[in-house]
Amino acid sequence: MSDDINVLALVKGKERYVFLFEDSQRADALRTLGRFASNPELSFNWYDAAVLSQKIRNAAEANGESTPHRAKLSPWEE
Repeated sequence: MSDDINVLALVKGKERYVFLFEDSQRADALRTLGRFASNPELSFNWYDAAVLSQKIRNAAEANGESTPHRAKLSPWEE
């Protein structure tokens, strides 16, 4: 783990979404994407959240770090 700040940005028309987080705050950043996507007052949608969350996970995996996994939705999922 490093002391670096991760920067994730999205430009949608005239709007700018910029997320800054440390590696130790990765789970919080993912939750924030979900909160933004569920806010009807923002143009940030679930597709945006999915794309950015995948970027967070890919960057972590490229650095050899684990990422929060999705919860199982049913007992039949493996």
